[in-house]
Amino acid sequence: MAEVTLRDVARAAGCSVATVSRVLAGTRPVGAETARAVRQAADRLGYRPNEVARALRSRVTGTVGLVLPQIANPFFPSLVRELDRALHAEGRAVLLADCDDDPEVEAARIAALSGRRVDALLVIPVDERRSREAVAAAAARVPLVLLDRGCGPGVADSVAVDNAAGMALVLAHLAATGRRRPCFIGAAGDASAAAERRAAYATGAAALDPAAPERALLGEFSVEWGRAAVDRLWPARPDAVVCANDLIAAGALQRLRQLGADVPGKVAVTGFDDIPLAGLADPALTTVRQPLPELAAEAARLLLDRPAGATVPGPRRPVRTVRLAPELVVRASSAPSGA
Repeated sequence: MAEVTLRDVARAAGCSVATVSRVLAGTRPVGAETARAVRQAADRLGYRPNEVARALRSRVTGTVGLVLPQIANPFFPSLVRELDRALHAEGRAVLLADCDDDPEVEAARIAALSGRRVDALLVIPVDERRSREAVAAAAARVPLVLLDRGCGPGVADSVAVDNAAGMALVLAHLAATGRRRPCFIGAAGDASAAAERRAAYATGAAALDPAAPERALLGEFSVEWGRAAVDRLWPARPDAVVCANDLIAAGALQRLRQLGADVPGKVAVTGFDDIPLAGLADPALTTVRQPLPELAAEAARLLLDRPAGATVPGPRRPVRTVRLAPELVVRASSAPSGA
């Protein structure tokens, strides 16, 4: 079947092509009767706008590029779902690119999405330092928001949870339940979320035990690393294992059970992010919940604050930073010592 055109709708509605275009685009007021006739004709004929042609005319594609570090991490699909909902509500589609935790691949993905003329970019950077050049270059061309992680001051607008506040909630909870010998299993590298969480642990844990900051091992955000780190930390017999995310915590919890450790009687385990796995663990995992709908809504708000395709004359507007409050979700993995 031949594609229905604006000319076909105009003929069926008894008006000009220009009038049909104004009605369907909503660019100028048109009489109520005429507008009704145009819409009825478009529905009857099954007219669908040519988005490619519209993008070429307006230089607005209705798409937002999203570059993330590792889709295999369950935290990111949950965040992507919320972002898709928030942007779809604003008439935008999301183009997703995974860079497999590689800054060079990340730079190539950013360039590829820019080449597809996306209206804006959302980037969850792999590395605060090594991602900066590609992110800054893209931010000079299109609206760009950093999500969950940063690239240093002044690079682009950013939205993230307050990682230090989240870690403070964990440590306060452990102190209140009688834990005094915590250890930390985190991620190495320069991802800002990893750095903020390990720094907050070092600061807060020292109040429980001056030696606690030294009981820390850094690897990667994975179940495998959580298991391996427990083998190295367990000889020191900590009474709490504080993990930088839920994947690490799941691996730590599994290995502690294999070693015959009494969880939570003798040792508590905590995570960060509250991915679905956290509630399914045995025992269920105490963790820090990130406010994903709010993160997505704030990211969309910052992106849409400047119309796609528009240029901003004069000095560059100040970079905006949004930090959202986390929530501690207490579950069975951190019941009071001796309970």
